[in-house]
Amino acid sequence: PSTSPTRSSSGVEAEEQPEISEAYGVTAVPYFVFCKEGKPVDTLEGANPASLANKVAKLAGPANVAQSAAPASLGVAAGPAVLEKVQEMARQNGSSAAESTLKKRLEQLVNSHPVILFMKGNPEEPRCGFSRRVVDILKQEGVEFGSFDILTDNEVREGLKKFSNWPTFPQLYCKGELLGGCDIVIAMHESGELKDVLKEHNIPLRQQGSKIEEPVMSESANEQSPEAIGLTEAQKARLESLTNSNPVMIFIKGSPEEPKCGFSGKVVHILKQEKIPFSSFDILSD
Repeated sequence: PSTSPTRSSSGVEAEEQPEISEAYGVTAVPYFVFCKEGKPVDTLEGANPASLANKVAKLAGPANVAQSAAPASLGVAAGPAVLEKVQEMARQNGSSAAESTLKKRLEQLVNSHPVILFMKGNPEEPRCGFSRRVVDILKQEGVEFGSFDILTDNEVREGLKKFSNWPTFPQLYCKGELLGGCDIVIAMHESGELKDVLKEHNIPLRQQGSKIEEPVMSESANEQSPEAIGLTEAQKARLESLTNSNPVMIFIKGSPEEPKCGFSGKVVHILKQEKIPFSSFDILSD
């Protein structure tokens, strides 16, 4: 409650007092009811400081009406406590409305296709290795899917992290449900679980080999001698020296400190997580 020599105010939680809300016809909050001599004389729906100032000043008497049009008069007419409360309500309502609008947009996006991938770039031109990998997997599974380039809309990019409680991209959705990011999609694909999940959701799959985009060398090709693929004795000796230079050796793009592709970075990250000592060779340098 807030009081002054001639005015008093109090607040009611509309949902906790449904009989009061019904009696005064409250359909939205905040909702102001102005009473004089114990009887309702006016109402106001919404947190509008200027409108509230006008109504309070009008109710207070003719002496204040001349000032009531100025928003600053709210502090005089309604009191600092009411002013602060209304301004807080206005801020909360604005923030809540924006969040509600974004949430509705995100819900529409994740349900815009039976399968949709939120990625960096587009399926024709992925902008990161992880996005490219998931695109390749979906193509291998024979899935028709939609996509959204998060680099074109920062609001969606940041909002989706909270919406899905998943901080990284890409993000793959099926029938509005998050399946996961790159690592999870790879694991599901390799175990066959991804195909099962898609079938359970009645997602049509084109009949094709699961590895069509990953060329497989024949046994005879694997058994080719260094000479057959054009290696000199010097090159063969150098490669043998490199591959045997450390118990664990990785050939990557870039260095462990600055990987030049997502896949190289992922392998480095796994080795460091497992605390495995290793050496590396930057294939881009030779």
